[in-house]
Amino acid sequence: MIALVVRLEVHAERLDQFLAAIKENAARTFNDEPGCHYFDVTQDTKNPLNFIFYELYEDEAAIEAHRAAPHFAKWREAADQCVVKGSQVNTITKRLFHHS
Repeated sequence: MIALVVRLEVHAERLDQFLAAIKENAARTFNDEPGCHYFDVTQDTKNPLNFIFYELYEDEAAIEAHRAAPHFAKWREAADQCVVKGSQVNTITKRLFHHS
């Protein structure tokens, strides 16, 4: 399993637009992409303009399929308007173990 961890900050005046766009992207990713095992969107409790996404994929090919999906292109358009330039950091990690 491969995790994609995304950290970013949103422009305050674009928060509602951002939330609608990421809600749609996360739902479409989880429901439409068989390689996606989960897609969590979290919001910082101290700074509500900071977000972390934790996405779990079968492998790197599933991440590439995600990035090629039509709903991802729609998400990127919204992100380009909503996310503070230079704030997004993507990290790909290997999941070692999971507690359920």
